Amino acid sequence: MPEGASAPAAPAPAVIGASEFDRDTAVTRRASGVYDIDLSAGWTIISAVNGGYLLAVLGRALADTLPHPDPFTVTAHYLTASRPGPAVVRTETVRTGRTLSTGQASLYQYDDNGDEVERIRVLASYGDLADLPDDVRTTATPPAIPPLEQCFGAEDGPAPVEGSSAIADRLMLKLDPSTLGWALGAPSGKGEMRAWFGLADGRDADPLSLLLAVDALPPTAFEIGLKGWVPTVELTVHVRHRPAPGPLRISVTTRNLAGGFLEEDAEVWDTDDRLVAQSRQLARVRLP
Repeated sequence: MPEGASAPAAPAPAVIGASEFDRDTAVTRRASGVYDIDLSAGWTIISAVNGGYLLAVLGRALADTLPHPDPFTVTAHYLTASRPGPAVVRTETVRTGRTLSTGQASLYQYDDNGDEVERIRVLASYGDLADLPDDVRTTATPPAIPPLEQCFGAEDGPAPVEGSSAIADRLMLKLDPSTLGWALGAPSGKGEMRAWFGLADGRDADPLSLLLAVDALPPTAFEIGLKGWVPTVELTVHVRHRPAPGPLRISVTTRNLAGGFLEEDAEVWDTDDRLVAQSRQLARVRLP
């Protein structure tokens, strides 16, 4: 760089509503309760679309269908693996109340024979997080994670799953070194994963992106000593608060693996030390 020249300015962070995440989860209303979307290949692990991204897609369609803006509780059953490409989301209002409304949604794609296949089915209740009281009584505490600059991202080591993991390029994910034994060939056996989380383009978190955040970390199965894809069978998310700006802290733990299935419990904390989301999922693992 010539003497006296200034370094190029860093790009401004993306804003909510105008980021890659917003564009790739946007649905187009074809008719009442029917939405079209082209699932982006940018949110895949190997060839499968990430379950948190899919949940955000259906969450956006339900937000358009229901009279309340924010997901409070969302339960999804993953029926078949989704692939990048065209998909149809169908929604239905189950009940509308003063503070909560409930709806269901399913995402469909076509198989190689042209037959429609249901990929994921969701039941969710929506409300308005801005209307919640401020009273908080909890024994929960934020996870102890080293400062972001002392944690490690995908650029610092091998990919957690062999093959393409396009989603890694769209996330700011910095893992706690104490949960990275699996990457060094020495898993701890504790079934824990902790990380700082954000979107790579700098977009701050909102209730919809929390549906992605709970399913964004490498599987805890890696720290138990297992390898390979860990597909989600069922995932339930509780959104507790609208997150403050800045990176999130996520803690995921597994206490029990049995019969080829494990559970993952996740907590998501914002920069104001508030628990903004919780989740539990059941996932299948490939045993040696």
